Amino acid sequence: MTRAEQKERTRRAIINAAFEQLSADKSFASLSLREVAREAGIAPTSFYRHFADMDELGLTLVDEGGLMLRQLMRQARQRLINNTSVIRTSVETFMEFIIRHSNVFRLLLRERSGTSAAFRSAVAREIQHFCAELADYLRKENKCPPELALIQAEAMVILVFHAGADALDASDEVRQKITVKTILQLRWLAAGSQHASI
Repeated sequence: MTRAEQKERTRRAIINAAFEQLSADKSFASLSLREVAREAGIAPTSFYRHFADMDELGLTLVDEGGLMLRQLMRQARQRLINNTSVIRTSVETFMEFIIRHSNVFRLLLRERSGTSAAFRSAVAREIQHFCAELADYLRKENKCPPELALIQAEAMVILVFHAGADALDASDEVRQKITVKTILQLRWLAAGSQHASI
């Protein structure tokens, strides 16, 4: 293994260790560098070879979380087949993400309205990327103007993130009800957008 590969592996171990330690009871702000280093299997001083400080690590986690979610949703849209509902597939994929990567989604939710301006800005940027990709998809699929596609995409993303927050610590039964309700809300929103104009 080359030195660069080893460095990247250690960096990845630090990122994974930080994500692993996040939970319903533990936010990123309460993580210590020492805890993350121990979980990653490195000395605390080695941390600084990869990140300037915990804030830089936190911003990296936000970027990674947003990228993971966007890639997953992109894959969901690509695997659609004839007569499959894009809304149903997208919402179900999103809910699967919340179950499998609850720590990642929890980080995005918390830092979206957290005390750090840098973190809030990073989450806002990830959500903007998410909206832009969805708007591009809606523009191509529905042949609607870019402005309307972006407005619809932003409304859909806000709705889905809100549903995700409600579903995060819910039982399977409650999460299923939230999923069904969200699909209906998005369908109504999509139907209304057909008659909207600027």
